[in-house]
Amino acid sequence: MLGMRLSAGALSVALMLAAAAWGQNYPNRPIRFVTTLPGGGNDFVTRLLAQALAVPMGQQIIVENRPSGVIVVDTVAKAPPDGYTFLLYSDGLWLLPLMQKVPYDPVADFAPVTLVGSTPHVLAVHPSLPVKSVRELIALAKARPGDLNFGASDPSSASNLSAELFKSMASVNIVGIRYKAAGPVVIALMGGEVQMMFNTAPSVAPHLKSGKLKGLAVTSIQPSPLAPGLPTVAASGLPGFEAATTYGLFAPARTPPAIVAQMNREAVRILNNSEFKERLLSAGVEAASSSPEQLAARIAAEMTRMGKVIRDAGIRAE
Repeated sequence: MLGMRLSAGALSVALMLAAAAWGQNYPNRPIRFVTTLPGGGNDFVTRLLAQALAVPMGQQIIVENRPSGVIVVDTVAKAPPDGYTFLLYSDGLWLLPLMQKVPYDPVADFAPVTLVGSTPHVLAVHPSLPVKSVRELIALAKARPGDLNFGASDPSSASNLSAELFKSMASVNIVGIRYKAAGPVVIALMGGEVQMMFNTAPSVAPHLKSGKLKGLAVTSIQPSPLAPGLPTVAASGLPGFEAATTYGLFAPARTPPAIVAQMNREAVRILNNSEFKERLLSAGVEAASSSPEQLAARIAAEMTRMGKVIRDAGIRAE
């Protein structure tokens, strides 16, 4: 029996050699990127990144579309942690569990790989609203509590969460008017049914250019090329304000760290490529990248920050 035992040091070396051998053989079959249905931001970003990663990874990367956010995320949470299944998804991954019961844990069930990009929102108002800046909007809302309103789709939508964050940070009472989807919100604002909204920069840009809507600010922490000429909300009346639709790449928990590191390295290299950045920007997404640790820290901070807003406003997903 003594001859069959390994010292702690020998066992550690053996495990390291086994991991190295596995890493040298990875990947040896196609990789799966799971995301939402075709046509949305998640799908487009996933397809661009999957296509770009196929060459350096030396394997085909198959995009698998699933019908809803919960199903998408749960599929990857329950997948084998072998480096052949990844999730590319927006911040709904960690925000939705704050608003409804889900079958996965957004932290314990995933290994963050890298931040992928973000789409800022624009605070837009109807041209008839007598304000020209965020500061003036806040002053008007304070002077007329409960009189102003904003349009948003379902309570868990990015547009509604941005508006609730604004209300919380500015300490104003602005009434939310619900619509079935983001498109009708834009139409309602142009028609004067509502007075303001937060919506993604690409969806608002044509209407700002035509003068049918008035843009006050962009919600990113820095000025955005997706909203040229607009100041940030933070710099024009509400310091510290930041809201955007954020995309990240994740593996199932317990995926070998060497595989996570390899995918991070290749993905970050692509995300920092100027040509790839332009391709994402043309689709309304600003490329971004991070270490796995930075993405994990961001998620923890956002769950704390937005969790308070969600609890205080009593927001539940529908």
